[in-house]
Amino acid sequence: MKVAVAGGTGVVGSLTVRIARERGHEAVALSRRTGVDLVTGSGLDLTGVDAVIDASGGTTVSAKASREFFRAVTEHLFAAEKRAGVRHHVALSIVGAAAHPHGYYAGKALQEELVAAGPVPGTILRATQFFEFALQNAVRIGSIALLPRMRSQPVAAASVAGELVSLAEAGPGAAPGVTELAGPRAVRMAELLREIRDFRGESGRVIEFPLPGRFGRTLASGGLLPGPAARRDPVTLAAWLLRA
Repeated sequence: MKVAVAGGTGVVGSLTVRIARERGHEAVALSRRTGVDLVTGSGLDLTGVDAVIDASGGTTVSAKASREFFRAVTEHLFAAEKRAGVRHHVALSIVGAAAHPHGYYAGKALQEELVAAGPVPGTILRATQFFEFALQNAVRIGSIALLPRMRSQPVAAASVAGELVSLAEAGPGAAPGVTELAGPRAVRMAELLREIRDFRGESGRVIEFPLPGRFGRTLASGGLLPGPAARRDPVTLAAWLLRA
């Protein structure tokens, strides 16, 4: 099977490309580094591709900018898929985004709507934040690390990538329309970062602060925690730290 991975040079995208290749598939990365602009559609050619996995993403906290990004990327991918006869579209979303479409999550909620109504059979994987999230989103001031007040059930990015490939392998007839994947336990992001720093022998304080508005209340109250039907990935923080 030939798989094209949108955002294939990012954290999850690069792991998805690697895992697909390890399983014997032909996998290509779609990103600006490989000559493809997903926002404009420039360089996007899916000839011979059987399935597209969309692991693209951004860093904006603007709801408007996030919606514009995911609308453009999804529409360009679907247009290219229709031209090339792609049979399956797999999109990576976030647990809780559809129920709490604020800030960046507004774009993910729109993406889910577009995929559900798209011209190519689609599958949506909702994942919780990755273990890497705590490191990527910490603001460092000397030895102090600042993180927004947030409860999540973080999961290993490699597990998410593996699930994306499995859904693509299953095909649109066998893969569920929407599935959720979460880590083994719920934790505050500040506490997660403390555990990571303790493991690495790093000193300094970790301070959490509340974000304003509905988005901040959603993060702090656990609005992005998975539901009872979500699959719990067995990879623990301890196991992830030994591999990282």
